Amino acid sequence: MLDHIPLEAFRVFDAACRQMNFSKAGRELNITQAAVSRRIKGLEDHLGAQLFTRRGKNLDLTPQGARLIQRVRAALDYLEESLDPFRSVKGGTIAIAASGSVSHLWLGGRLRDFGKENPSISLSLLTSDTSSDLAAETNDLVILYSTGEHPRWDLTLLMPERLMPVASPDYLGSRGLNAATLTVLQIASLDLIDYERFNAHWISFRQWFSRISPPLRMKLQNPRFSFSTYIMAIDAALRGDGIALGSLGLIEEQLADGRLVTVGSECLSTGYGYYLGLPKDKTVTPEARRLHVFLTGSQG
Repeated sequence: MLDHIPLEAFRVFDAACRQMNFSKAGRELNITQAAVSRRIKGLEDHLGAQLFTRRGKNLDLTPQGARLIQRVRAALDYLEESLDPFRSVKGGTIAIAASGSVSHLWLGGRLRDFGKENPSISLSLLTSDTSSDLAAETNDLVILYSTGEHPRWDLTLLMPERLMPVASPDYLGSRGLNAATLTVLQIASLDLIDYERFNAHWISFRQWFSRISPPLRMKLQNPRFSFSTYIMAIDAALRGDGIALGSLGLIEEQLADGRLVTVGSECLSTGYGYYLGLPKDKTVTPEARRLHVFLTGSQG
């Protein structure tokens, strides 16, 4: 019966799925490889389904195993969260949340610098492009894409959103282009690199061309490259694949060291920006306030 399966079997299954190796899963859980194998075999016997295919030491999930791990991880995450109210608060730990592009392009290096200056403080970074994840009350600090107001967070501006086309010097040089003198029409005819808009307020090239002054009203060609994330679009520009739409605050490091340069003269200020938030209805720890001061003091 399913209700006779010990919870430990699901923890072992989760570790085996993450490691895709019984020996490594055993080391993670401080049990032997044989113990992992027995627990997985017992779980398969209880369920009447094979969870892994085995090729020597290599593992692959079966379709049944892939479906089960989704449910197991959701259940384990729920149990972990359910225990939070019963745990004593760990001093010196800061939970901060930010989008993927902010984390990768702007925040990561600053957190490393903060960690070097504050070795006794632990940092937990949640990276998500989902608004509900970012604004969750479990976070101590959050960086939000906003106009500056939020019902649960006191927001401090880190950088306004200013958008300009950017490219690598290699891309421009290989085509004999002068970045400063390119017109909007010329930019529109080049190799544009775009990304998918998962937020109605995000701006991609089509919206940028329509909002600059004077707006470009000609029918635009599809971008040469379109990526699922903004990070991938910027990485493509760094490789010299074409022209991306640069959020100048986020890519200040790449602009400062010359890996990217602005193209043309049109810059769009959207009215949005990236804001660092402190919770309104939750006690802010001294560690979180220290990080808040550090980030707002080192903003670009």
